[in-house]
Amino acid sequence: MLLELHNITKKYDDTVVLDHVSFRLKPGVYGLLGANGSGKTTLFRILCGVMKQTAGTITYNHDDVQSNPGAFRSILGFLPQDFSYYPDFTGMKFMLYIAALKGINKNFAKKRCLELLKLVGLEDVKHKKIKKYSGGMKQRLGIAQAMINDPEVLILDEPTVGLDPKERVRFRNLISSFSENKIVILSTHIVSDVEYIADEILVLKQGKLENRGASSELVNTIQGYVWESIVEKNRLDEVVAKHVISNQKHEATGTVLRIISNEKPTHNAEQVQPTLEDLYLYYFREDTEK
Repeated sequence: MLLELHNITKKYDDTVVLDHVSFRLKPGVYGLLGANGSGKTTLFRILCGVMKQTAGTITYNHDDVQSNPGAFRSILGFLPQDFSYYPDFTGMKFMLYIAALKGINKNFAKKRCLELLKLVGLEDVKHKKIKKYSGGMKQRLGIAQAMINDPEVLILDEPTVGLDPKERVRFRNLISSFSENKIVILSTHIVSDVEYIADEILVLKQGKLENRGASSELVNTIQGYVWESIVEKNRLDEVVAKHVISNQKHEATGTVLRIISNEKPTHNAEQVQPTLEDLYLYYFREDTEK
């Protein structure tokens, strides 16, 4: 399995949403990290054939996916950010409906649907109408439908939205369990989800692929740019206004600030080990400051 993007560009009039994005993906889990408006959802829609790029090509196993879009869709699973469903369908009926759309054999479809509903923890509510599901249950149903055809390429746009911490752990374990024989691409604003399950992270900034690598490799690129400092109450507003703050904790002696800065931000600041969340704020600090 080899998915390749070659100079994917998307423009709306004079606005460039994606700017010559290129990468190669083999089986594994890839986290797409980017602020709102960075082009993540647009990239996913292009990959899924929902939207056409202005320029560039996508190949799967060296075949242009646009020359035979049906063949690529047959091995593709997609959970969009705005996952749609029929509220009066039960979970089981909806899964069978998706299976029919995918052309899955009717006899096999029922077994597969039951298997997936059990996998995502919806077996006990499979005959309950979706409109009565909680937000987390609907999201789990979305994950199940994305996997109905046992896809080779699985694209998940904000898959952990609405999931509580326990459900997110279940989701992460699920993705890890089948990542050896799939290309899984996911985006999320919950940085810890990417950190725990992604083999590699792709940083998308203002439509460009800014960087890529394992979490530890990327975090090392901002070594020396993360600080902790105890700030007195009378200086707190000044320091917060001047710097990107990753975290703040109030203590008796003052407020402990975790600061992202290329230079020493205060006289008593000390360098600390950066995290992936710090990396996110470092890359997208302009967006944070807006």
